[in-house]
Amino acid sequence: MTLSKREFLQVLAAASAAGMGLARWGDADAQSAQAALYDVPGAFQGAGAVSLLHFTDCHAQLKPIRFREPSVNLGVGTLQGQWPHLVGERLLKAAGVPAGSNLAHAFTHLDFEAASRRFGKVGGFAHLATLVKRLKAQRPGALLLDGGDTWQGSATSLWTQAQDMVEACKLLGVDVMTGHWEFTYGMERVKQIVDKDLKGRIDFVAQNVKTADFGDPVFAPYVMREINGVPVAIVGQAFPYTPIANPRYLVADWSFGIQDDNLQKVVDEARAKGAQVVVVLSHNGMDVDLKMATRVRGVDAVLGGHTHDGVPVAVPVKNAGGTTLVTNAGSNGKFLGVMDLQVKGGKVADYRYRLLPVFSELLPADAAMDALITKLRAPYEAKLSEKLAVTDGLLYRRGNFNGSWDQLICDALIDVQGAEIAFSPGFRWGTSLLPGDTITRELLMDQLAITYPYATLTSMNGETIKTVLEDVADNLFNPDPYYQQGGDMVRVGGLTYTMNPAGKMGSRISDMRLNGKPIEAGRTYKVAGWAPVAEEARHAPGVRPVWELVEAWLKIQGGRVKPRRINTPALLGMAGNSGSAEAT
Repeated sequence: MTLSKREFLQVLAAASAAGMGLARWGDADAQSAQAALYDVPGAFQGAGAVSLLHFTDCHAQLKPIRFREPSVNLGVGTLQGQWPHLVGERLLKAAGVPAGSNLAHAFTHLDFEAASRRFGKVGGFAHLATLVKRLKAQRPGALLLDGGDTWQGSATSLWTQAQDMVEACKLLGVDVMTGHWEFTYGMERVKQIVDKDLKGRIDFVAQNVKTADFGDPVFAPYVMREINGVPVAIVGQAFPYTPIANPRYLVADWSFGIQDDNLQKVVDEARAKGAQVVVVLSHNGMDVDLKMATRVRGVDAVLGGHTHDGVPVAVPVKNAGGTTLVTNAGSNGKFLGVMDLQVKGGKVADYRYRLLPVFSELLPADAAMDALITKLRAPYEAKLSEKLAVTDGLLYRRGNFNGSWDQLICDALIDVQGAEIAFSPGFRWGTSLLPGDTITRELLMDQLAITYPYATLTSMNGETIKTVLEDVADNLFNPDPYYQQGGDMVRVGGLTYTMNPAGKMGSRISDMRLNGKPIEAGRTYKVAGWAPVAEEARHAPGVRPVWELVEAWLKIQGGRVKPRRINTPALLGMAGNSGSAEAT
């Protein structure tokens, strides 16, 4: 059966209104499906029409990938049941997305393996470029904004010190960007790229990054662009906790922070200079952005990132100056946000927002971008494609407490280093593999490619282990978003424990056990880990990058990796939480 474009659109509309899946239309031709998904209505026309395209947290993924959305993204306290803390069927219901559709696959973890095989891979800069060009053609003057975490996350970005991503972003047509993991290449490299490679092409903005000595701006706080006669200010908000979440020595001369007061001054200055639209390009994380939007006046929209939340709606937030729209555009090159604004009388009068999944099988590869990616990868292809093992289970990372990729890493650290317990950081980046897929060096490096990859083996007593878990839990579940730093819970191998996410600081963790026996506060345990933020760790005798240990472990497995038994804490008080598809 082949549907015309009009028929396919009618099917989509009917299915969406009825809450139906689209399984019966699975044989519709790709051209009709593409037209239905990517012919995006709603662009305002003529004078006063402002369109902003936004992607964030692509983590250096130039090629199409698979990425499983979380089944656990808990909200506690006032955040319970609110965006972005909705997963699975609750998210579909809140967004009006039909179950079983390609949109349901894009926004949720539901039936991930079957849906991924059916709908194919997502992202890829060549496919993203096609979509960007199409939308810019429909929206004259539209700007493309990059929310950061662009230069890190792949082997080639690490090996080229981000040069591959710099070149790809210039060709993609990025207009303005801010940052977070970009800073882990160190101050000198970041400034080299910003002052030379990006100069005259891409504006790097960050109102909250200043010199640590005199408080001078390191980057431009904002940039003004005119779109169809409308002066638009794009204000940068880099990740405020960079020196805490990542090694301080990499940004030793710079200070960060949320800096609401300074942000308000910057917004007021932009308005005084004639800005009729003010947008914050943020890498705070969505919970932080939602709070910030209540405190800072005069911001029309926050285009947010960092927490990798693929939120299909713009959330309106009231404040003393009016209403601010808060968005978050997912991760891994998987989505492109489209914000259309209509400006009348010098202010925003109307808006429309879409978060479009980038399905690589529905969008043809842009020839120029495809050629550039091939050129950038050519020197590394043999190394990238080396086969390390085959996985018998689904491998994914994203989720509040653990993922099968992280479990594999913990298991490898324990076995190779002879540890009793393993900790792995709660990173939210990292691609997914289906059962039967080959683990290549490239796909392994998608989980491990950072500039401080050192594996560690430390003696810790039980009291210290509890303190570590309590500190990370507070970072994740503090009821005040300004005390959250945006990662997920540290992943744990060997150790089991119980957690009450809604508990008070220092009292969330209980019943810690090793091999069924209670952890003793005064006893010392051998704890493996990686990605230490302390500078001295990189100078330790015999220090090795984590990928060497994991590769060694994969070889021991004899070419196949059995499905991982994922170690997650027992949760208290989370029954019925909208951010968990697993809580009952």
